[in-house]
Amino acid sequence: MKRLFPATGLILMLLCSVGASAQTQTNTQPDSIREKMQWFADAKLGIFIHWGIYDVNGIDESWSFHNKKISHADYMKQMNGFTASRYNPQQWAALIKESGARYAVLTTKHHDGVALWPTAQNHFSVVKNTPAKRDLVNPFFEALDKQGIKRGAYFSLIDWSYPDYPGFLKDSNRYKASDDPQRWERFQKFYQGQISEISKQYHPDLWWFDGDWEHSAAEWQADKVRKIILGDKPAAIINGRLQGYGDYDTPEQNFPVSRPAFKWWELCMTINGSWGYQPKDTAWKTPYEVITIFADAISNGGNLLLDIGPKEDGTIPPQEINVLKELGAWNKKHAEAIFNTVGGMPQGHFYGPSTLSKDSTTLYLFLAGKVTGNVMLKGLNNNIKSIRVVGTNQKLQYKIVGKISWSPVPGLVYIDVPASVQDKYMSVLAVELDKPISLYRGKGGLN
Repeated sequence: MKRLFPATGLILMLLCSVGASAQTQTNTQPDSIREKMQWFADAKLGIFIHWGIYDVNGIDESWSFHNKKISHADYMKQMNGFTASRYNPQQWAALIKESGARYAVLTTKHHDGVALWPTAQNHFSVVKNTPAKRDLVNPFFEALDKQGIKRGAYFSLIDWSYPDYPGFLKDSNRYKASDDPQRWERFQKFYQGQISEISKQYHPDLWWFDGDWEHSAAEWQADKVRKIILGDKPAAIINGRLQGYGDYDTPEQNFPVSRPAFKWWELCMTINGSWGYQPKDTAWKTPYEVITIFADAISNGGNLLLDIGPKEDGTIPPQEINVLKELGAWNKKHAEAIFNTVGGMPQGHFYGPSTLSKDSTTLYLFLAGKVTGNVMLKGLNNNIKSIRVVGTNQKLQYKIVGKISWSPVPGLVYIDVPASVQDKYMSVLAVELDKPISLYRGKGGLN
């Protein structure tokens, strides 16, 4: 990733690397995909949906049998209880629209190998093997289309249930791909066949791969997979879990302290601690926590992909509905500071997240918590035209402290924030500047 603000040329201060989930090397050149990535950069928020047979017992998706919490046979028996009996894709799409999200990603197939669409490959699907008995992907994507939301398809490269896949349980393998190339080739044809089905039937705007860690790019034929997808839809976006052949980074759960290495990135995160429906997991994040995490992501030029886990019947837990509705209300109020913006200032200028308008003439300051009294902005070379509270007509007073005539160091800007303008979760200030933002990055004095 080029470590520059798209509209300002301000250098980002990178403090540490992100977790192993993020893409660290890429064969994709940013300039070659910049045009197609623009909607993703503007979107800021996506909703992830983990839905599958694991929701019948409310256990870990696929990993529960891989890690021997349950036998594979007992895990797969959940297919008998997966009904989708109350599945309402229109309600799902309407809730996602209300949240403010611009794209949604559905788990078309997890590591357990159970497809949510009528795959023509000889393998498990909810159509053939569960009481649901129907395609669950197409109705959702059509509902998204009606709401103007981009289609995203999660697809697991690994398939622990397929007999020609090498891996199975955590401590065992059926065979090594290098020792039985013909068997591995059969699996390659199988999984690439499923990708072609999804590509041709559902035309995803975004592909969210998972499981690439078990094989190399050459073994996955990652370049071929990318060509299959882009051959059907040249504007399709691919996440970073394709062994270097994706378009953006995907740190998982834990927020990166600094911006990931590639130009575009997205934090994928659950609302509690689980990816699918798990009734025993009551560690729900509050709307305030989700909103502040989201603000940090967009401040660093990234997106948030927030996960929900419907029950097997298709109903969404009320705690998740509440978070999405509260997030949506906050997004609606502060939309100008969130969507179609670019990442904000480097650390050290303001004690909180920030974003910038694309022309860099409006600086947005996000106030975490109930902030009243003075907030400080440091190192701003610009003249300020006005400061207002986003979502209101309230103008704020400010003063500049410590500016010395003979020094190039700008003074400190103190902004008075009265209690009367406080947002329920996080207030946002719009600082209107006289020209594109210019920041002092020196050490003080005559420097």
